[in-house]
Amino acid sequence: MINFEFPKEGATINKEEKELLTVDSETELQLTADVLVIGGGPAAAWAASAAAAQGVKVIIADKGFLGTSGAAAASGNGIMAPSPEDWEKVVSERYRIGKNLANLRWIERVIEKTWLSLPLVEDWGYRFPNENGQSVRQSYYGPEYMRVLRKHLLRVGVQILDQSPALELLLADDGSVAGATGVQRQNHRTYTVRAGAVVLANGGCAFLSKVLGCNTNTGDGLLMAVEAGGELSSMEASNHYAISTAFNATVTRGVPFGWASYTDEAGNDLGGYINGRRDPAFLPNALLKGPVYARLDRATPEVKAVIEKSHFIAFLPYKKAGIDPYTERVPVTLVLEGTVRGTGGIRIINDSCGTKVPGLYAAGDAASREFLAGLASGGGGPNAAWAISTGQWAGEGAATFAKSLGAHAHERVVRPAGQAGIRSQSPTAETFDNEVIVRGVQAEVFPLEKNYLRSEQKLLDSLAKLETLWQQVQGNPKQDTVRDIEFSRRAAALVAVARWGYFSALHRTETRSEHIRVDYRETDPNQRYYQATGGLDKLWVRRDWIKDATATPSVLTTQTTASVS
Repeated sequence: MINFEFPKEGATINKEEKELLTVDSETELQLTADVLVIGGGPAAAWAASAAAAQGVKVIIADKGFLGTSGAAAASGNGIMAPSPEDWEKVVSERYRIGKNLANLRWIERVIEKTWLSLPLVEDWGYRFPNENGQSVRQSYYGPEYMRVLRKHLLRVGVQILDQSPALELLLADDGSVAGATGVQRQNHRTYTVRAGAVVLANGGCAFLSKVLGCNTNTGDGLLMAVEAGGELSSMEASNHYAISTAFNATVTRGVPFGWASYTDEAGNDLGGYINGRRDPAFLPNALLKGPVYARLDRATPEVKAVIEKSHFIAFLPYKKAGIDPYTERVPVTLVLEGTVRGTGGIRIINDSCGTKVPGLYAAGDAASREFLAGLASGGGGPNAAWAISTGQWAGEGAATFAKSLGAHAHERVVRPAGQAGIRSQSPTAETFDNEVIVRGVQAEVFPLEKNYLRSEQKLLDSLAKLETLWQQVQGNPKQDTVRDIEFSRRAAALVAVARWGYFSALHRTETRSEHIRVDYRETDPNQRYYQATGGLDKLWVRRDWIKDATATPSVLTTQTTASVS
């Protein structure tokens, strides 16, 4: 049995341990760094690179193998990096999609930072497509992109901890972040990294829906941030669903389905068009009535050539099944991607992607993308650009903070911040079953009738069930192996994210972008605010009013607060 020992309150680390690493037992690894980056996707890699460029020591801890785990490495993606002459057009369109909740200044700086950063990837060895002698930096091939990023990190001296999920943050006496603890699957041991600053870039939460590459995205960073005193924002936009074939509901690439016609089981055309454009709510409503089938019969030969090249992975299920999607009907479904292509995440409060907690930064899907997307999805190109830009800003900010602590940063008195899924609040409580908890969460967040088409009563019903699950994860977590420790913590994170999402949705009494309330069907122009949320046993929500169209995080004002136990 593994005894999961965390640093004791008041623990210090000696001079020798401050160098690279010291294994003080068979089940514990002690490390130090100036900056610890938690995650293994593009945002984490860019954060680690940017921090290392500031001349500080960087460790990056990934739940999987950095370069092959996560949504980006599983396929490919577009990148919102238009040429400067198109910036104004793209900025305007992104702001329009955000329905007055996006932030013009942030959209502009994300686009500019991304455009300026992509040549670096070429310097590191990535090759974008070439047309007429010019690189076309509009998309990336995930496996190669992440391979190049990993190779670059090793080249600049970043220490990578693979198969090492982080579980909780460490806090100093003054409330600042001082590192994190976790487990190493392959070495069957725990580890501690003492750090001057931490970047949370470990993705959003897809609730283990089996979306390709997203089973590493279980909301761990969100729980860790709130336990440390951080806040979340726009969690009502945590319910993004994506189309997939029903016979292999893992590949969620929606672009090819833009050229599809839809029919019911009897073959009747389902239409779904309003003023020549397909209604976004068409497919969810149709699926609630019965099976839906799609055929890509609207695609011209020119379109076929483009989408098969740029979204090749979407066609693999067809090839394996021996199906011609252009002539044959295939059953389709919607799969929950949660906050991965949704918007909600850790609230950032400045241009360096800092959080409310000193020394803690957030980037990529772990951070709220409300400034870029409002409550709409930033999935695809916008989120890819967000990962590149926020990763660098967070890495630079973390490095600057770590430097400000001086030479004795690792001698700070620290305490572990984690609770649910790690420590029991009741020694006599029963050991909870991780799988039962996970299935309980999924029963509340997967159904379209609960999470897509929301209403006050349905939200309250789900919150009551999630509250019961939350009480259960306060019990004794199973800790016989490192996998037990990881899965117990994961179960707690899933419950926590679902509660925050539904609690935030309950308090936004309108329909806006991803957030649909069947009992409040209109968008209310008076609800022009972001919703901050947080709390563990007692949830709360706060309105952060937006003063004007170009409001930045520093000019948001706090208004009403609501809370429930």
